[in-house]
Amino acid sequence: MKKGGRGGFALALRIIATALLCLGLSLATTATAQPANDPAPLSFTDNAEETRFHALVAELRCVMCQNQSLADSNAQIAHDLRREVLALMRQGKTDPQIKDFLVARYGEFVLYRPQMESKTWLLWFGPALVLLAGGFALARAIRARGAPAQAQAARNDEDQEW
Repeated sequence: MKKGGRGGFALALRIIATALLCLGLSLATTATAQPANDPAPLSFTDNAEETRFHALVAELRCVMCQNQSLADSNAQIAHDLRREVLALMRQGKTDPQIKDFLVARYGEFVLYRPQMESKTWLLWFGPALVLLAGGFALARAIRARGAPAQAQAARNDEDQEW
């Protein structure tokens, strides 16, 4: 009987040790997590700078978030890029220069509206081409369905006596 009692005690110790290990690991991961929002909000010198900044970050895509602008994203890299955009603005860079800098660093993906180039023609005109091809296919299908019915109606008219 004593032997079974010791086994139960060892099992209870293992369960407690596992629970403490899980608790320690969960506390360790939350301690290293990034803050949910920017610790120090950006400050602007005037309303014109703030307006220009907000217009610019609305046109730039967060490189981590697939479909969010820099203005909308809460990712840490978005916070860093917003600070970098503001620093570039204060260095006297124009909006196209800032966009060129970010494109050189992160690629065309960072722009919500990519530039019109030979390699982006499909991106710009592809939807219109697909729409035209679909309309053409639909018109042909409707004509093909209508042709047998028109032929049958013509035959019925010929067979009918007046």
